[in-house]
Amino acid sequence: MLNEVLLKKLNDQINFEFYSSYTYLAMAAYAESIDLSGFANFFRVQAEEELFHAMKLYDYVFQKNGVVELEAIPKPNTKFEDIIDAFEKGYEHEQLVTSRIYELADLASEEREHSTMSLLRWFIDEQVEEENNFSSLLKRVKRSKENPAALYMMDDDLATKVFTPPTNQQ
Repeated sequence: MLNEVLLKKLNDQINFEFYSSYTYLAMAAYAESIDLSGFANFFRVQAEEELFHAMKLYDYVFQKNGVVELEAIPKPNTKFEDIIDAFEKGYEHEQLVTSRIYELADLASEEREHSTMSLLRWFIDEQVEEENNFSSLLKRVKRSKENPAALYMMDDDLATKVFTPPTNQQ
């Protein structure tokens, strides 16, 4: 069974993952509004991933005989200067998620909650991938700033991205 402090922090993270999904939906809506439907697709896929993350934590809490407490989801930022700004904010958001996962991992380690530590290792590895993905795409978007053809090529490329839940659930 999870101790009260760890359970609260896991619940906080579940709610934050739902907020993250909402954040990416806002970015998708922005991209769609400026006729970048491939970018919108990318952000929608990110939103799906965040829902998957929330539900992975949700299921875990119940497996440990805890109770999930859902909170209101704050309104995400919906204003962006341009697509570069959206990616910068997305990258910053992923860095924030990483710091929150690290804090959870530190707490699980302090509490000697080994099953939670195992779960969080999956999230830590996932965050390496997420930050790298955003960093790489941000660099590409910045390089295409003065080249609309490159931007639309990226848009076409991102239109093909789909969410595939990991098979290695742990």
